[in-house]
Amino acid sequence: MDEIRTPIPVSFEFFPPNTPVGSEKLRGVVAELGATNPEFFSVTYGAGGSTREKTLATVSEIAAMGHEAAAHLSCIGATRESIREILATYRERGIRRLVALRGDLPSGTATAGEFRYAADLVRFIRDTEANHWHIEVAAYPEVHPQQRYAKRDLQHFAEKMGAGANAAITQFFFNADAYFHFVSEARALGVSAPIVPGIMPFHNYARIAQFAQRDGIEIPRWVAMKMEGFMDDAASIRAFGLDVVTQLCERLIAGGAPSIHFYTLNQSALALEICRRLARLV
Repeated sequence: MDEIRTPIPVSFEFFPPNTPVGSEKLRGVVAELGATNPEFFSVTYGAGGSTREKTLATVSEIAAMGHEAAAHLSCIGATRESIREILATYRERGIRRLVALRGDLPSGTATAGEFRYAADLVRFIRDTEANHWHIEVAAYPEVHPQQRYAKRDLQHFAEKMGAGANAAITQFFFNADAYFHFVSEARALGVSAPIVPGIMPFHNYARIAQFAQRDGIEIPRWVAMKMEGFMDDAASIRAFGLDVVTQLCERLIAGGAPSIHFYTLNQSALALEICRRLARLV
């Protein structure tokens, strides 16, 4: 596959496959997205570490394919000893990039463990592992779904960055103004590290709309109305979705975004097409 040169760096996120067939498919997806020379591929981590071994296996395989790999690591429900153990395993595998998150407790679990916030995890990693790790954290341009007050959410974000994070990746959004406003406010609080926009292509409109409703993310009304009007016309949904997300990325690039992180849902076609379109800007 020919190299795709985007105007700014890109990265891609996966979830750990559950089956051998899914693992084989993901290897192909990694190979295809490799045409963009991505900054890194990241792999999610289930609630309370429920996908710990699968995350490790997937990250290790991506690294073995010659790519920079980032492991998500959530701290809710974890102990300091368990985090030390996980970090030691990643170090042995040559992984040096982490996405540090608070995460969620598995259903039916009562204890939050020894860490309350992602800032506590970042601080612990920096205190015990010095500068071995490149750490990304999460950011929420439209406010964390469990936080009522935007100002408090922004303060929590600044605390995570101050604890030693190298960069942040945002929750997905479709409103560029929300991203630019969030970055401006973070800079006013002294956050100077890169804040990377997270972008979700419209893989499946109903599913993305469900994610957005759950997490308090605005899908512009005109986009939602157009999507719903297409009904079962998959070709029109795909074409319109590609246009909307490409235009969003173009605006982010024009506004100075440092890079773009794609939430792929373990698929390559839409992210690749968006990157091809962005490459025309170079």
